Amino acid sequence: LLGGLLFFIGLILYLFPQGLSWLGHLPGDLRFEIGDRGRIYIPLSTSLLLSLTLSLLLTLIIQLSRLFR
Repeated sequence: LLGGLLFFIGLILYLFPQGLSWLGHLPGDLRFEIGDRGRIYIPLSTSLLLSLTLSLLLTLIIQLSRLFR
């Protein structure tokens, strides 16, 4: 079931790549440019958003699995 869900999500992201184009460009993501030498990118807001979303999803799955035992 989980594999099928991941496949479906991957297929949607493959077919519609602009659907999540905002992810990685949130207001709390830090970008530093060091002259011509390079860039440093620290995705703080994106990491927090993904962590919160995955934690809530995992909690929901665990609660539902306990309910149907």
